[in-house]
Amino acid sequence: MLMTQRLAAEAVAAVLAGRNLTEVLSRQRQRHPELEPRQKAAIQDISYSTLRRYGEVDFVLRKLLSRPDTDPAVRALLATGVCQLAWGRAAAHAVVDHAVKVAARLNGGYAKGMVNGVLRNFLRQKEALLAAAGEDALARWNHPDWWVAAMQTAYPQDWQAVLLANNQHPPMGLRVNPRKISREDYLAQLAAEGIAAEAEGPYGIRLAQPVPVERLPGFFEGLCSVQDLGAQWAAPLLDAQNGMRVLDACCAPGGKTGHLLELADIELTALDVDAQRLQRVRDNLDRLGLNATLQAADAAKPADWWNGQPYDRILADVPCSASGVARRHPDIKWLRRADDFAHFATQQAAMLDALWGCLKPGGTLLYATCSVFPQENQQHVAEFLQRHPDARRLPLPADLPESGQLLPNERHDGFFYASLQKKI
Repeated sequence: MLMTQRLAAEAVAAVLAGRNLTEVLSRQRQRHPELEPRQKAAIQDISYSTLRRYGEVDFVLRKLLSRPDTDPAVRALLATGVCQLAWGRAAAHAVVDHAVKVAARLNGGYAKGMVNGVLRNFLRQKEALLAAAGEDALARWNHPDWWVAAMQTAYPQDWQAVLLANNQHPPMGLRVNPRKISREDYLAQLAAEGIAAEAEGPYGIRLAQPVPVERLPGFFEGLCSVQDLGAQWAAPLLDAQNGMRVLDACCAPGGKTGHLLELADIELTALDVDAQRLQRVRDNLDRLGLNATLQAADAAKPADWWNGQPYDRILADVPCSASGVARRHPDIKWLRRADDFAHFATQQAAMLDALWGCLKPGGTLLYATCSVFPQENQQHVAEFLQRHPDARRLPLPADLPESGQLLPNERHDGFFYASLQKKI
């Protein structure tokens, strides 16, 4: 547990210093190949839980620490300790003992006594401190104040539900590969393995409880993929038909790429600006027994990769704030800033305008984000339609909100879709 405590605290400290949690955990595993699967899982669980509830944790530490300039590494260690003591399952004495031992290795061990005192003080005052946290806005919602205000403005009826959903563990959705098995038959295989699940959406399955992929029947043979149920709308909305030329403009990690190929026999080109991320797309397609032309390129610069032959369909799953998937990536809440949207908007507009020129008249471009902020979604599409009089927005199926905005809930994450057709 000592290694677990130390690496979880290191991960939290790195995020609070501005780094991406997924990358931090990946590099930790590279540096420590001796870590067992249960240790990796525990490190991820502690760091994710601490960041999901960091508003509450930070409130507690501000009450307990006499100095605001506590060393960041020590403060992160205290944060993981408070989170475990408040909501974890480990024995309190073990959490405190291991945190003190980790502190003894930090900066000459000067903080050993302080860590011991703060955590024991928290145990004595736990109920009162957590009750007081419920009266503090940052602690209550576990989101930055600017994010809370933005949700109140955008969703005056739903903002509380959106914020609460962001702080929960996400549901686990599966997408069945119809080229290999029917959804009904795969549900029967899950039932035979004792995995409770139900059909959801056009192609999906929602598990009652998440399970490791090793437990999923035929996963490594390509019978299914792990994909959020909200993300599974992209491929059917694009409506690619057999024989069409299709572009997946920002394809990594490849979930939507695989779904497109499962639904139709198409000539698919999949781009991503990051060549290393493309390898993950290739791995996913190999597992599913599917193939596409993969190319490392910037979708906003067609001159570098396009041969001039227009596409029938384009999926533009553009870079965004990822605010709709914050419960899967809790570091997002603390890494994003209110002024990030200007950068994203510039990037999104450039990509959308560039890709529009690659679309055949009569063809369809699906604009998609995993964001819940209107600046990246409805507002952005309205501005695009003003710039391009040859574009019209198509209605979405009745199963989806007319606005195209899916908000995170117990079934799916937050996504936005707008189907844009080029007039003939």
